[in-house]
Amino acid sequence: MLNKTLSETCNEVIFSSFFKSNAKMLRNFLFYKFGNKEKAEDLVQEAFIRLWQNCQDVPIEKAKSYVYTVANNGALNIIAHEKVVLNYSKTTTSRDKTHETPEFILEEKQFKKKLLTAIANLNETQRVAFLMHRIDGKKYIEIAEELNIGIKAVEKRISQALLELRKEINNLK
Repeated sequence: MLNKTLSETCNEVIFSSFFKSNAKMLRNFLFYKFGNKEKAEDLVQEAFIRLWQNCQDVPIEKAKSYVYTVANNGALNIIAHEKVVLNYSKTTTSRDKTHETPEFILEEKQFKKKLLTAIANLNETQRVAFLMHRIDGKKYIEIAEELNIGIKAVEKRISQALLELRKEINNLK
C-alpha cells in the first residue's frame, strides 16, 4: 500500500537504472556546452541528488527533462558567479608567484582563450564530433553509432573542425 503513494522515481531500482542510463549523456552535454569536465560531473551529481530529493513530485517520464534543466541552470549560475569573481580579480592587484615571465603567461592565457573560443565557434556538428574524438577518446565508429551517422560523415566533421581550428590558430600568429 505504501508503494502506491510513492512515485516510480522514488523506487531505488528505477532511479538507479535511470541514473546509469542518463548520467554520462548529461555529463557530456554539460561538458560540451560549458567546457569544464569536473564542473560537469559535479552538476550531474547535484541534478540527480535534487531529483532524488524531489522524487515524489517528478514522474519518471519527466525526470530526464528535470535533471537536464537543473544541471543547465546550475551551470548558468556557476558562470554568473565566475563573472563576478573575474570582475573582482580584475579590480584587485595580485602578485604573480610563478617563475614564468609575464609575457609568457599572458601569451599562454591569450592562446588558451582564443583556442577555446575557436572551438566554441565551430558549428555544433563539428564541435560535438571533435570533442567526442579528442576529449572522450572515442573512435570514429563509436561516434558514428552514437550520432546515428556514417563513419565518413564523422571523418568529414572532424577534418572540417581541424581545418577551422588551424585557420583560427594561423590568424593568431
